[in-house]
Amino acid sequence: MKKEDIIPGDWYRILFGETPVAFLAEIFLRTIIMYVVLLVTVRMMGKRMGGQLTISELAVMITLGAIVSPGMQMPQTGLLLCTLILLCALLFQRGLNLLEYKSERFEHISQGKLSTLVKDGIMQLDEMHVTKVSRQQLFAALRNRQIYNLGDVDRVYLEACGLFSVYRHATPRAGLPLFPPHDPDIAGFGQAPTGHTLVCANCGKVAEGPDSNRPCPVCDATQWGEATISNSNQPASTAL
Repeated sequence: MKKEDIIPGDWYRILFGETPVAFLAEIFLRTIIMYVVLLVTVRMMGKRMGGQLTISELAVMITLGAIVSPGMQMPQTGLLLCTLILLCALLFQRGLNLLEYKSERFEHISQGKLSTLVKDGIMQLDEMHVTKVSRQQLFAALRNRQIYNLGDVDRVYLEACGLFSVYRHATPRAGLPLFPPHDPDIAGFGQAPTGHTLVCANCGKVAEGPDSNRPCPVCDATQWGEATISNSNQPASTAL
């Protein structure tokens, strides 16, 4: 489009573009056809496409959107061309899945590896740094599953697909409370103080004794708080 073709207030061009009004009916037909083709393609890619997407699956979904859009909207683009490109995307995805099935190393390269974020109630700060998961993101995920004390957690895994898997201790243990510090009214919910037991506010390491000036043996931080323990037993494991 040339500069002189842009006329403010040209509502026909704004609403219909440079195509005739009759093309709206063709757009409706194109959309139905491409939508059906897209549904068939996604269905053939497997059940995972309807659940939590992996990195490669997310990339394919974005690609599918870019492939389908021109066929729906652009009159100079034929539907057979879009269908052929969708078929190529399908073959690429199925081939990628086959390689991931046959080679664990290739699967780790394309999907990533499982990461341990919490071990025995202690945050693994190095892994959290690598996976770009903040403390508040971790705490929010745990609170969303009614876990209010880090001591109750045996393991937290960040799966390759981005899901959290949480395994709890069979019995409550002293640990770092997970309540927001700016909400004192809820700070004692379901928690009991442990007396002189301290917990590192940086990583969740529990240490006996009242000395709050010593460095944490895990992360070398000197930010200590009072450890708490949950009042009731909770299930041994939960998947997020």
